[in-house]
Amino acid sequence: MAKSTVDAPDWSKIPAPVDDGAAAHLVGMKVASVPLPSTDARAIDLYALRGRTVMYAYPRTGKPGIENPDGWDQIPGARGCTPQSCSFRDHFAELKSLGVAFIFGLSTQSTAYQREAAERLHLPFAILSDENFAFASAMRLPTFEASGMTLLKRLTLVIKDGIIEQVFYPVFPPDQDAANVISWLKTKQ
Repeated sequence: MAKSTVDAPDWSKIPAPVDDGAAAHLVGMKVASVPLPSTDARAIDLYALRGRTVMYAYPRTGKPGIENPDGWDQIPGARGCTPQSCSFRDHFAELKSLGVAFIFGLSTQSTAYQREAAERLHLPFAILSDENFAFASAMRLPTFEASGMTLLKRLTLVIKDGIIEQVFYPVFPPDQDAANVISWLKTKQ
């Protein structure tokens, strides 16, 4: 496992999100057939993929040298997009060894914006853009408002042959997301 290239914040100083029930409807649901642009220049339809897919949704990645929106760290569940992505990067081989065929991140940022983060973080998987909220709306994914932006709440879906078999929500701390998915996958072996 590679060492993360990002320092995680002190999670005890960041408010943890609570389970507001906004993702309870997802387990057992068919994934909407909505092709999404990806950072590797493909259109990905999560419904059409066969095998097991892990897709983690996050609010937004920042860029080095650009401040987060005012009060970002005090919004429960907002902080931690880079540590979450790095956790999936660092556990990529283990996830694949546990039968995960596909891993994707998902945000509502543009593919061009996401590409910078994917390259900077050396992600071995693509990030999907739902910039127009087509997928989020079809799936009724939980969102929140911050600084005039509508953003996805952090969650992770385990999808098998187009059906959601497990939902991790809320995800906190974000840097433990991949480890939590791995623990669940091990119970399915």
